[in-house]
Amino acid sequence: MSSRPQTVNPSTAPQPAHVSRAGLAFAIGSYGLWGFLPVYFIALAPAGPVEIVGWRVLLSLAFCALLITVTRAWRPFATLVRDRRVVLTMGLAGVLIFINWQTYVYATLSNQVVEAALGYFINPIVTVFLGVLVLRERLNATQWVAVGISIVAVIVLAIGYGQLPWIALVLAFSFGFYGLIKKRVGPKVDAVSGLTLETAWLAPLAVAQLVLVAMTTGLTMGTVSPWHTTLLLLAGAVTAVPLLLFAAASRRLPLIYMGFIQYFAPFIQFLVGVVVLQEPMPPERWVGFGLVWLALIVLTFDLVRGVRTSRRSAAEAIEEPI
Repeated sequence: MSSRPQTVNPSTAPQPAHVSRAGLAFAIGSYGLWGFLPVYFIALAPAGPVEIVGWRVLLSLAFCALLITVTRAWRPFATLVRDRRVVLTMGLAGVLIFINWQTYVYATLSNQVVEAALGYFINPIVTVFLGVLVLRERLNATQWVAVGISIVAVIVLAIGYGQLPWIALVLAFSFGFYGLIKKRVGPKVDAVSGLTLETAWLAPLAVAQLVLVAMTTGLTMGTVSPWHTTLLLLAGAVTAVPLLLFAAASRRLPLIYMGFIQYFAPFIQFLVGVVVLQEPMPPERWVGFGLVWLALIVLTFDLVRGVRTSRRSAAEAIEEPI
């Protein structure tokens, strides 16, 4: 899928007292665009996943370079480039987002949009799980219940599929680790600069992919129709615009709202897979998805409770006389 920032955790920051309408519009716009990505990729047929991701990397890099030029942000970007640790970290982030993009486009073009949606439904739970494994964070009882339900859901889905839902797991874990890496760099790297560095690292690989396609099946860019060429040329904007909308929303909205709205994208993808593409949904798959949604409800309840507790503690600290 797209290069999205990590899953937000509403319990980790104070919340503003009001909700920005512009922020809501930006958030809904970003996750709505991510939700309809399967439709965009399907419209790129007969281009295959290797060619699509190759163009996506190169055109995203070009689009970001244009944005940096228009906003006159080359000087702060050059400062980032001189930070070797940041550059190497973004290189690793680039590898993870490349795996994510390639898997997602493959899933879309092979009629597995529902399983791709599952990956982003379980991503918040995977992020919590990775916090325990990698960051040595401690979960409370409610969070462990959510993780346990999600594990049962994966087992049920594996039985239903006849194999592990590997597409969903690759998407969830690649994006989960991507989120951890982005968390390490924090606010030092803005959305455009981050995507620029990531795609710059991936540019040689993208060129190699396009050369391989040209030498085998042949590139579709400019050979199918003007409409097809236009859609392919928009790959950079399609990647960067939702990311920029997300960045604008995150500056204006309480994190708890971002936490709720993040489910728009996989829900829309799920509807596209089931309603538009009519992918099969046997009973065991409905049970598996139902368990995933139950785990998300439990996790969301815990996050909301954490926010309320933080607010109450902050109010009591202000009211307490010195």
